[in-house]
Amino acid sequence: MKLPGIIGGTGPESTIDYYQQIIALYRRQRPDGSYPPMLIHSIDLKRAVELVTANDLAGLAAYLAEAFERLARAGADFGLISANTPHIVFDEVRRGCSIPLISIVEATWREAQALGLNKLGLLGTRFTMTAGFYQKAFSGRGIALAVPAEDERAWVHEKYMGELVEGVFLPATREGFLKVIESMRQRDAIEGVILGGTELPLILRDAPCPLPLLDTTKIHVKEIVAAMLA
Repeated sequence: MKLPGIIGGTGPESTIDYYQQIIALYRRQRPDGSYPPMLIHSIDLKRAVELVTANDLAGLAAYLAEAFERLARAGADFGLISANTPHIVFDEVRRGCSIPLISIVEATWREAQALGLNKLGLLGTRFTMTAGFYQKAFSGRGIALAVPAEDERAWVHEKYMGELVEGVFLPATREGFLKVIESMRQRDAIEGVILGGTELPLILRDAPCPLPLLDTTKIHVKEIVAAMLA
């Protein structure tokens, strides 16, 4: 079995979700009572956010590359980031990495293609919604993406960074996200929504939404476990 190396801590709540989901899916696929080994390098979320906010993408790429090399030296066979926003520099990091990396963005477009979806809404941090790395990946596969209106984007980012990353999940915030999704459905005619922040499934996973919600954590985990068992 191959050993995954996970960059976690971005944020802590979703890293826990990854850990639990990887174990659960592994045990469903290999029901022999065993538990999967994995390596987790929990990095400093504050430092990562400061680099993104300052648009220091070279600094962010170097920070992530260093973390992956630590995982590689510890014996990881492949790597991944348990977050969406750091994928702003994923291509640059992957080119210089000594182990293969599994992209959450690529896993998500494969899932969208399998579902036959042609236009999707994108929720996440301000950086994820507007940096263009999701749009670039999806437009090359014939899938259009829409993001919330400017005031909605500000609200989504504020709630994401101010509440969800801190482990605060309020019913009123959940309803607010559903209202943003409904607004996008009416305005942009989207067919589904990418939960492009790995804290978003923690508040929306069981939400009564009329559209398919693409849970990027769950999608990513499916490819991670497949790579572990390959």
